[in-house]
Amino acid sequence: MKQVYDMIIIGGGPGGYTAALYAARAGLSTLVLEKLSAGGQMALTSQIDNYPGFPEGVDGFELGEKMRQGAERFGAKTELAEVFSVDLKAQPKVIESSEGTFYGKTVVLSTGASPRKLGVDREEELIGRGVNYCAHCDGMFYRGKTVAVVGGGNTAAADALHLSRICEKVILIHRRDTLRATKIYHEPLQKAQNVEFIWNSTVSRLHSGEKLTAVTVKDVNTAEEREISCDGIFVSVGRSPATDLVKDQLALDDAGYVISDETTRTSLPGVFAVGDVRTKALRQIVTAVADGAVAAQYADEYLAEHD
Repeated sequence: MKQVYDMIIIGGGPGGYTAALYAARAGLSTLVLEKLSAGGQMALTSQIDNYPGFPEGVDGFELGEKMRQGAERFGAKTELAEVFSVDLKAQPKVIESSEGTFYGKTVVLSTGASPRKLGVDREEELIGRGVNYCAHCDGMFYRGKTVAVVGGGNTAAADALHLSRICEKVILIHRRDTLRATKIYHEPLQKAQNVEFIWNSTVSRLHSGEKLTAVTVKDVNTAEEREISCDGIFVSVGRSPATDLVKDQLALDDAGYVISDETTRTSLPGVFAVGDVRTKALRQIVTAVADGAVAAQYADEYLAEHD
C-alpha cells in the first residue's frame, strides 16, 4: 500500500518548515522534501539580525536546523531528496524524486528564488566578504561605510534608499541613463545627499584583499573603465524564482513567480505557495514564516472539505 501524506512540502526553507510545524501540530501527516539542508538560502547566511527573538542575531544554518527540529518534534518527516517532476492535478498529487515517488493530498511549494548574479570573476568567492544580494539583510554590516548598488529597478532603488540611511555613501550603478524604477523612488533618491549615480555603466571587475575594496565600472557607450572604491556591493538586478517544476501547471506572473495571494492558495486546489517563490511585496524570513502558517491553515480547511 502506498502512503499518501496529508501534506507534502517541497523545499525546507523557513516557509516550508513553518508549514510543516503547523500542519504536523494540527495532526496532519506531513513530509518535507529538501535537496540540501534545512533553511534553504537562509542557511548560507552566517549572521541574521532581523529575525525576532534573537537579540544577538543567529546563524542561518542554526536557525534552519531549529526550524526543522521544531517541525519534527510534532511528527513531520524530512526526506533529503531532489524533486524531478510533479503532477499537481492528480489525486493524490504525485512527486517524483531522487528518493522515489511520494503522494500527497496537498502540496506546499517552498522552492524559493535565487538572486541573479553579476557574472563577473570572483563574485562567488567574495559573497559575504563585500558582495551582497540583500540590503535589508546585510546593510547594517556597512554602517558608516561606502557601498555600491547595481541595478535600476524598484528593488535597486529601494535598496539604495535603505542603505542611504545607514551608509556614509551609496553609489548607484545602472546600465541605462535613467532608472526603470517607478517614479515614487526618483525624487527621494535625487534628494539624498549621500547617493551618487553612475549611469550607462556595468561592473566589469571586483577588487579585493581579504574583503572587497573596489569595483571597476565600464561605460556601455565608450567602453571606458574606471575604478570606484567601496566597502561593499549590493547586486539588485532581480531574482529567479525556482518554478521550473510547476511552470506548466500553475499560473505564474510575468517574472515567473507563482501567483498566490495572502491565503497562499494557487491556481490549483490543494496547492499552496509560500516564501520567495510566490508573488509578494516583501521577501524576508519573517514573511516566509507567516506564509507557512497561513498555508497550513488553508490546507487543513481544504482537507476537511475534500476528505
